[in-house]
Amino acid sequence: MHTWQNVQSMHAKEFTCGFCGRAVASDRGYFTGQMPQAFIYICPNCKCPSYFFDQGKIQVPGVTPGNEVRSVPDDVNALYREARKCVSVGASTAAVLACRKLLMSIAVAQGADAGTSFISYVNYLAEKGFVPPNGRGWVDHIRNKGNEANHEILLMSQGDAEELILFSEMLLKFIYEFPARVPAPNA
Repeated sequence: MHTWQNVQSMHAKEFTCGFCGRAVASDRGYFTGQMPQAFIYICPNCKCPSYFFDQGKIQVPGVTPGNEVRSVPDDVNALYREARKCVSVGASTAAVLACRKLLMSIAVAQGADAGTSFISYVNYLAEKGFVPPNGRGWVDHIRNKGNEANHEILLMSQGDAEELILFSEMLLKFIYEFPARVPAPNA
């Protein structure tokens, strides 16, 4: 059991807050004098604690990869956020599976029939122009990695999950955020 010591001024640490997502630096928090040493730094922006151990290599809560995307329907956005949060807690396989499911949700939100095969959702997105030029490879990569995670006894890496979140983010921006930024034509 660690005994935490409140310190008003520690060595400043730069980090990305796992709560608010801001890049910050803090010299306020707590530490343990015992081995293994652990530190809690308080975010100066949101005032939430971030816990660091294993010589500062592990941060809890971890950083959520990707970025918020505007103008996404609530149910689709909830799934995208869930995939991002999975990575922040080390659940990479769950994040990959959530990205796979995200493709289905996007397709249905854009008019595809629910309850069809997974490949039909991917084809729907491509055939209806929801996949950008040269973007079919992104969507197929999400599909293939998602299929590996779903159908094989194989754990996905953090790199796999972060890559799929990046591709998902770009797809969401292409389908939702960028079109919403264009002013409505005057009629």
